[in-house]
Amino acid sequence: MNYTVIAIEAVVIIAVFTALVVGSLLRNPLWWIHDYPEDIQEEYFKSHERIPAKLTDKTVLAKKGIALIFAMVVFVIMAIVAGAYNFKSAFFATYIVWLAVDWYDCFFLDWVLFANMKRIRLEGTEHMDKAYHQKKYHFIRSLIGMVLGLLPCIIAGVIVMLIG
Repeated sequence: MNYTVIAIEAVVIIAVFTALVVGSLLRNPLWWIHDYPEDIQEEYFKSHERIPAKLTDKTVLAKKGIALIFAMVVFVIMAIVAGAYNFKSAFFATYIVWLAVDWYDCFFLDWVLFANMKRIRLEGTEHMDKAYHQKKYHFIRSLIGMVLGLLPCIIAGVIVMLIG
């Protein structure tokens, strides 16, 4: 397995992830409302029509499910390109990249960009600086993401093992 390839893949995936997230936030921050802290959501819904925003809502689950399936497909390809040949190597390669993206999302996108980019604040919540700087909220979500990431990485490992 080639660790340089894995590192390059991680950088590329982080760049694509950043472009997709930041680009869609700049275009329509409401699309990501389910990822905003609850107090920001509640303040927004005081003056706007309520839309599905809970993680258990069908539309949110559909978005997350499609993202997990897409990640799994990308991870299978990525693991094969990196030279993974069995379950263990494929799982390791993909989960390392998952963690890199997850931590980058938490520690940079959420803690730095999300907290400080006024342009992506929901209308009517611009004054909520403290709410946008909630590190604990995003850290807990990152921990949940670490657990959720096991699924596509395990499936990618199984697929690579079967192809192997």
